[in-house]
Amino acid sequence: MLLRFNPAAALLAVGLAGLLWAGAATADDAVEVIDDLGNLVRLERPAKRIVALAPHIVEVVYAVGSGDKLVGAVNYSDFPEAAQQIPRVGTYKAFSAEAILRLNPDLVLAWYSGNGPQRVAPIQNLGIPVYFSESRTLKDIGESMEKIGILSGSKTAVTARQKFDVTLQALTATYSNRQPVSVFYQVWSDPLQTLNGDHMISDVIRLCGGRNIFSNVQSLAPKVSVESILRIDPQVIVASGMGEARPEWLDDWRRWPSLQAVKNQQLKFIPPDIIQRNTPRVLTGVKAMCEHLQDAREHYY
Repeated sequence: MLLRFNPAAALLAVGLAGLLWAGAATADDAVEVIDDLGNLVRLERPAKRIVALAPHIVEVVYAVGSGDKLVGAVNYSDFPEAAQQIPRVGTYKAFSAEAILRLNPDLVLAWYSGNGPQRVAPIQNLGIPVYFSESRTLKDIGESMEKIGILSGSKTAVTARQKFDVTLQALTATYSNRQPVSVFYQVWSDPLQTLNGDHMISDVIRLCGGRNIFSNVQSLAPKVSVESILRIDPQVIVASGMGEARPEWLDDWRRWPSLQAVKNQQLKFIPPDIIQRNTPRVLTGVKAMCEHLQDAREHYY
């Protein structure tokens, strides 16, 4: 018998799960989760004063309905609009433990690869509970939503997570088994930089039926050469950049008209905020990536 993905049934399950979870704890109950590094994080009661040390973590806190618990954030925490009013404690690479301590948080949400454990250690030494987030796959985003929801006492986190999962499953069912196309994902131009197979971007490319041409490189964000791109000759080049505008340097590839991606007009752009931030908004970026790769298939196959 052929089983089909049923979004309506999945959303019904989401609602039921959310109702069950919402009644499972009160504001005075202890809560605990395992963070993305495998550490147990236990609070005597759900957090009421949270500092988030990465813009994408701020966004996740809002997505699970706990934005009102945020008392501190880092620069560029700009989504949703309310996040722009949160007091700043520095940048994600240079934050102040003293500034964080003055905010009297009962939980700090840290980004392992971005903040660095050595920078977070002084906060831990002050006795402040720290949850490390390190999403490497799309599925990880949903899990982080639920765990941050538990730590912050959210009544809507499970529902939000499962709605995310339903959309992710639908996109996977639609695109993942299509004819593969080779992709060069360009983070920046000078230096020429990409992302390897361990980065969430590769998970996005795989979901869309693509193949990251640098998936086997050891470094998470390797610098590469123009010569290597010309040699591998990807079918699609997808650029991010720094903002909403398509970067001018994407068109620099037109200097090599023999490249498949140039010859077939497959120089694509996705705004970085919807593809490189590990938040529920990434599903908008996933959809854009899948549509770009489908356009490429129609040229090549």
